[in-house]
Amino acid sequence: MKLNELTLKKAIDLIDKKEISLKDVYKDINEKIEKDNKKLNIYLSLDKDAEKKTKEQKSKPLRGLPIAIKDNFLTVGLPTTASAKILEDFMPPYESTVTKRLKEAGGVVIGKTNLDAWAHGSSTETSDFGPTKNPRNPDYLPGGSSGGSAAAIADDMTITAIGSETAGSVRQPAAWCGVVGLKPTYGRTSRYGVVAMGSSLDSPGPLTKTVEDSAILLNVIAGRDENDATTSPLPVPDYTKNLNNGVKGMKIGICYIDNPKIKGTEASSSVEKAGKLFESLGAKVDMVLTSHHLEKGKVLNHEHAISVYTIVQRAEVSSNLSRYDGVRYGKNRSFFGHEAKNRIMLGVFGLSSSVSQEELVYEYAQKVRSLYITNFKELFSHYDVLISPTSPSYALPLGATSGDAMFGELQDMLVEPSSLAGNCGISVPCGYDLKTNLYLGLNIMGNYFEEGKVLQVASAYEEATAWNSWLKKI
Repeated sequence: MKLNELTLKKAIDLIDKKEISLKDVYKDINEKIEKDNKKLNIYLSLDKDAEKKTKEQKSKPLRGLPIAIKDNFLTVGLPTTASAKILEDFMPPYESTVTKRLKEAGGVVIGKTNLDAWAHGSSTETSDFGPTKNPRNPDYLPGGSSGGSAAAIADDMTITAIGSETAGSVRQPAAWCGVVGLKPTYGRTSRYGVVAMGSSLDSPGPLTKTVEDSAILLNVIAGRDENDATTSPLPVPDYTKNLNNGVKGMKIGICYIDNPKIKGTEASSSVEKAGKLFESLGAKVDMVLTSHHLEKGKVLNHEHAISVYTIVQRAEVSSNLSRYDGVRYGKNRSFFGHEAKNRIMLGVFGLSSSVSQEELVYEYAQKVRSLYITNFKELFSHYDVLISPTSPSYALPLGATSGDAMFGELQDMLVEPSSLAGNCGISVPCGYDLKTNLYLGLNIMGNYFEEGKVLQVASAYEEATAWNSWLKKI
């Protein structure tokens, strides 16, 4: 196998054994980028001196290995555009906390990956620099908004990668590209130096080839940051410690597949099969019925989250994008794309319109959001994890977003509730279509700051199945 196909853990092990060199790793990575990047449009910028920087990093935990970074993280020495023309020429004056920690741990940022402009979308088609194509099948979308980072992993253009999720932007592209995507608890990883989208939702997280790789990266990037008051002071455990402990004795709940729009689909079937597998591994698995109201033992309908997320996220977008006035940095507002303008207008409407004389639309949406928080707290008092499809279907064809203002919300509807509540979750491959070479994702959700448990369950599933294309090669 080519060295660009190595997992992070395998690459570290081989470097420690002196069986491979970083020079050869970068040679294979660069050859793959040269071969595929133009047709797939994954990297927006590359660090031509990346290999030279490995000399100072090779003795550190990440051993100087290359990491692809979503282009909404500020990186000194490389542009940060958020895939928006307004920031086309922007060179950040400081480093994001996530990338700073990765560099301090021995990672090398090889390049910045494409995304939906300002992270507005679930397809990477709204990028002002053109869409990214899915490496598994270039006629299809990679998902988004972290589509470039997920595609970089799927095409072996890097060893590992970082994305960010507001509501599905790590897990959904992970599902569509057949990779692993981990969304930490809100506040587990720092937002400092990340171009803000939905400030009460944004969560940086790993996109990787295996569950173990995600655990390794989370060990590096998690933890309190004095520059981000929303980060948690809770200590960071070793997320790799319990990966091999299995699921015996755990309680697992299956969510959302009783919804008429999901029931009977391949996505639903794949989750049912996952439930049976977990039972065979010693877990107790229950079906958690969907309810339109807050009821004990039932999961609140995910379709309510579409409305809540639309209002909350657009409101926060309108606030965050107001700083791009062409005076302090970036170009003027005439360079905003169609999607950004739509979200700004809807956000302003939500912040200024009322559902009654006493209550704004935004305030009402936040009250409904609190119901999801209450619902998940109750469910996680009975279940170790909850599982569902990550996305309702396989990846959709290029152009599927055209004329569909709610495309992203509909593709992310199964992960939006947990994102609104701030819970952690991970998507791992759980189904495959031979005809299209596309994958389905299994969404494993956990309680606040229980990433270790979510990773443990995901690892057990990954090891017991044949869906992960890299484990077949090792």
